[in-house]
Amino acid sequence: MLEEALMRTTLAIKEELLNEVKTLSGAKTKKDAVERALEEFIKRRKAKKLLELEGRIELSFTKEDLVARRRRDVPHR
Repeated sequence: MLEEALMRTTLAIKEELLNEVKTLSGAKTKKDAVERALEEFIKRRKAKKLLELEGRIELSFTKEDLVARRRRDVPHR
């Protein structure tokens, strides 16, 4: 198992924002709240970039091809 690289840092974060993230995400600690917020930010930005590609890339497979490939790659689904 690979060990994750951790970085210790000091941040000045508005307490109100951090508390709202903790509430909305269900995070128990400040560290979890910040990590969840960062993960959500990254996920949304990647999704936005994919949406910007709509209509620019011609795909050469059908929905059925995609589902079959997904089932091969992730057999438990």
